[in-house]
Amino acid sequence: MPLVETTPPRALPEIETEGFQRLPVSMGELRRVLGGGIVPGMGVLVGGEPGIGKSTLLLQLAAELANRVGPTLYVTGEESAQQVKLRAQRLGITAPQLYILAEIHLETILQHIETMDPTLVVVDSIQAIYSDALPAAAGNVSQVRECAARLLRLTKAHHIPLFLVGHVTKEGTIAGPRVLEHMVDTVLYFEGERFHSYRVLRAVKNRFGSTNEVGIFEMGEKGLQEVPNPSAAFLAERLPNAAGSAIAVTMEGTRPLLIEVQALTSTTSFSQPRRTANGVEFNRLLLLTAVLTKRVGLRLSDQDVFVNVVGGLRVDEPAADLAVATAIASSVRNVPVPADVVLIGEVGLSGELRSVAHLPRRLQEAANLGFSRAVVPRTGASKLKEDGSTLRLVKARTLSEALEAVLDS
Repeated sequence: MPLVETTPPRALPEIETEGFQRLPVSMGELRRVLGGGIVPGMGVLVGGEPGIGKSTLLLQLAAELANRVGPTLYVTGEESAQQVKLRAQRLGITAPQLYILAEIHLETILQHIETMDPTLVVVDSIQAIYSDALPAAAGNVSQVRECAARLLRLTKAHHIPLFLVGHVTKEGTIAGPRVLEHMVDTVLYFEGERFHSYRVLRAVKNRFGSTNEVGIFEMGEKGLQEVPNPSAAFLAERLPNAAGSAIAVTMEGTRPLLIEVQALTSTTSFSQPRRTANGVEFNRLLLLTAVLTKRVGLRLSDQDVFVNVVGGLRVDEPAADLAVATAIASSVRNVPVPADVVLIGEVGLSGELRSVAHLPRRLQEAANLGFSRAVVPRTGASKLKEDGSTLRLVKARTLSEALEAVLDS
């Protein structure tokens, strides 16, 4: 039986990369998440809640590359070409080399890609595409896997970047087989509330860059706009000297972000007090309320506790623990946190404050935005070098010490 003709192995030094550079992207926030630009032949899966801005972002991206690099193809399986044109008019897009294809038949789409040879292909969405090779309906697990595999096979062979839009389930994960995330090179998630203007684009997988970077966008009348200074934007409407408000400094990849954490406590009328978390992990909130009760002595057994991160953001890192705990204590005591203070630190079960990574960069960002004091873990602060910063450090060993320094001063 004759062997199938294949490409022979090549030594690494012999592989040429000339003409295989990344395609530049003018949107700095998207470029940051992608790792510096679009790699030819890369496959990107974009997920997010309905109406969050996936189609808007990809239409803007396709128009940008069409104007600057070459013709792009936007395949819409859920809208007509006229509907996409109306959205483009609303966004002010007039790219003459942006081609719209309203089609859900996979074989027809592949034929147009081969004939056109575009610089970028967007498929919105992969769950709407079907192939004649399978008897299942569009959106079926087997159809999604087969259509994605054949699209990726063709675009990689022609070095064409491919962006796939994926629906999400009620749990927030991309619908269909998890193998779809393993097939692509990059998986991006759009986060944020539909009724908030800010959007966070986060990479959960990236073969060509870091998965720690995020992009911050704001939804406006002309589509998604970059937020060059997100910390200032998130704090713009802050009410100074309000009880239950604290400023945390989180790290999103290499970027420090200052966010406002709000807490509200009220006497409950039920036998079981409520704990509500918006933007922070619920189990983390339960942990912090237990530490405040056991180690600090706050009476929370008859208090409903509500915690919210302003701007529709979601904070997962432990460095925000101190800000969340301080906001709760501030609301219980009805004593405001000074407006010039930021709080950084992880809270342990013994009530101790633990050091966090990238502390100098967090402090520098706080100083740049005009804050004059920072409450930090004593262990982490001992490793800091004197850099002439105007930010005064309040070093605390325990949560009780931190609360005393902030609320009793």
